[in-house]
Amino acid sequence: MSAADTPWEAQRALDEPLYRAQLGYLLERSEFYRAKLAAAGIATAEAAGGLERIHELPFTEKDELRASRDEAHPIGRHLAAPMEEVVRVYSTSGTTGTPSYIPLTAEDLANWVEISTRSYGASGLSSGERMVTTYNAGPFVAGVTLDAFAKIGVCHIPVGAGNTERLMAAVQLLKPTALGCTPSYAMHLAEWAVERGVDTAGSSVDKILVAGEPGGGEPEMRRRIEEAWGARVTEAMGIGDISVSLWGECTAQDGMHFSGRGFVHVELIDPETGAALPMEDGAEGELVYTHLRHRAAPLLRFRSRDRVRLSTGPCACGRTAPRVRCIGRTDDLLIVRGVNVVPTAVRDVVGRMGGEVSGTISIRPRAKAVKQAPPLPVVVELARDAVPDEALAGRIRQRLRDELLVTTEVTLVPFGSLPRTDYKSKLVDWSQSG
Repeated sequence: MSAADTPWEAQRALDEPLYRAQLGYLLERSEFYRAKLAAAGIATAEAAGGLERIHELPFTEKDELRASRDEAHPIGRHLAAPMEEVVRVYSTSGTTGTPSYIPLTAEDLANWVEISTRSYGASGLSSGERMVTTYNAGPFVAGVTLDAFAKIGVCHIPVGAGNTERLMAAVQLLKPTALGCTPSYAMHLAEWAVERGVDTAGSSVDKILVAGEPGGGEPEMRRRIEEAWGARVTEAMGIGDISVSLWGECTAQDGMHFSGRGFVHVELIDPETGAALPMEDGAEGELVYTHLRHRAAPLLRFRSRDRVRLSTGPCACGRTAPRVRCIGRTDDLLIVRGVNVVPTAVRDVVGRMGGEVSGTISIRPRAKAVKQAPPLPVVVELARDAVPDEALAGRIRQRLRDELLVTTEVTLVPFGSLPRTDYKSKLVDWSQSG
């Protein structure tokens, strides 16, 4: 029986010895976790207990890891293996300051490649296919996907970000069957093609693998991408500090399966209280991860800030791991007069207004805070050649009110007014907030 076929109910028993061994390794090798667990009154792995008590242990936050870095510890005090055993060091983009470095031993790297191979294999990607990608994967953890593609046997055509003409030339000349990019970039490519009379729906691409941001699972965005390209869209999701492509959607397109079983333990928590939530069908919460067999810089109860909706019922593909849809980031959440507003939900509602809008939006809070006074400003881009119509703005306001219970101020702008990106789109623009 393969890992994918093992009943999910049996996974905890399989993970238990790995978890206890990982705790012992942390306490022996990680200065960061020795101090962190000691502060929680835990000096030994036995004192921490097993997975049934993991919810009693403290979370690990990204800011803690940043704070543990200094000149003598450039990676951080959570480094648990000598640098002589590290074979690769990735970095984050450093958009909030100095980049974070993510080291991997040879064993860690092999495990990441296996996880990513499971994820992309689930999507239907197979040996002999040609796949063109737009990720600037070199210095970032997405680079592991290059190793995974090679293991699957894919002919990988990396184009990178920022060169749409080069990408579309590769699609037309090399005739790949698969495209890998962010969902917002797949939409941008389709718009670019329409303006130049390029028939993306008639291209060789029959599958699009999206990752890097929420959106690929939103019904309306998925419909628009699939219609524009004549291709099936599946999505993947990971997190740099834990592993790339931890979740991967199969061809049934019913959510992303957990691909990290045996390597990572996953929990669901209430993002406001931190309380553990049951991993049951329909549950919503934030994902929390714990490494089970990591060596370079293993993490314990790492908060992802990814807010998801869980599915645990049977899947047509036969995989037994739970599935998720990412519905946004907990750190993007806005609260308008007591109502939680997830930016991706706003985009989905607007996108379902039909052919009068392009599907691109921008939320522009007035205050630099989670809590916002109504109405919440939302800029909505019109479809190509559409003209502003106050009646349409009114329908959008009413639909947002009916579905999300939020009062908005909707501004319509011409097609092409809002920025496009070949990487991650930003739905919240704080530039006008006080």
